Amino acid sequence: LEERVKLKHTLDLAMQVQQSLLPEKPPQVAGLEIAAESRYCDETGGDFYDFLDYCCWGQNAVGIAVGDVSGHGIPAALLMASVRGFLRSRAMQARNVSEMIKDVNQLIARDTEVTHQFVTLFYMECDAAGKRLQWIRAGHEPALFFDPQTDRFEELHGEGLALGVDPAYQYQENARTDLQTGQIILIGTDGIWETTNESGEMFGKTRLKDLLRMHRESTSAEISTAVIHAIDDFRGQAKQDDDVTLVVVKVVDRKPA
Repeated sequence: LEERVKLKHTLDLAMQVQQSLLPEKPPQVAGLEIAAESRYCDETGGDFYDFLDYCCWGQNAVGIAVGDVSGHGIPAALLMASVRGFLRSRAMQARNVSEMIKDVNQLIARDTEVTHQFVTLFYMECDAAGKRLQWIRAGHEPALFFDPQTDRFEELHGEGLALGVDPAYQYQENARTDLQTGQIILIGTDGIWETTNESGEMFGKTRLKDLLRMHRESTSAEISTAVIHAIDDFRGQAKQDDDVTLVVVKVVDRKPA
């Protein structure tokens, strides 16, 4: 019993430490509304998100990272902390997105030679003033891009291997230059659409798209909350089997408060 109490105390402390590594609040960027949420299925997990507001083109730009470490629990949390540190350190030194991710991949590969863990990552730099996006998809599910004016969804694809698999892999940037007010970008981990209910049915991306369409006039924070509530309602009494993380970015025509 003493050992179990000690272990529970250690896990609670690890949870507090990991939660403190997530951003306390989204950055204030003119022309953008940003919201984020992360929920772990255990005390600690491998999902993470981060905002890098010192990496990009200028004052109205921000770097956004969403990652998913293979596995769960303490091992995933430890690697998650390393990846976060590598990203932050490298972002302060480089202006080239592909070079930054390449260097981070090399560092992670050294740490995972024995464990064979890997990390999927979607990294995006968003410039509201220049109306452009740059992103790298490293084995991660593509972000959802929704344009309410045309009622069209696109996925931000791009070739890229998960981090930690091949230290010599060369990552390629993807870009678009057509950002318009009202457009919504959702970057998530597979714990969202792979959430299952008591009947074993998956939440799926169709429901996620329907939510974005339904809340097209809402703020990014309201959209994030709506997604989390919809997942919880869908799951019902079923156990949460995977971490859930999402970042919602909405293009707006006003300055941050």
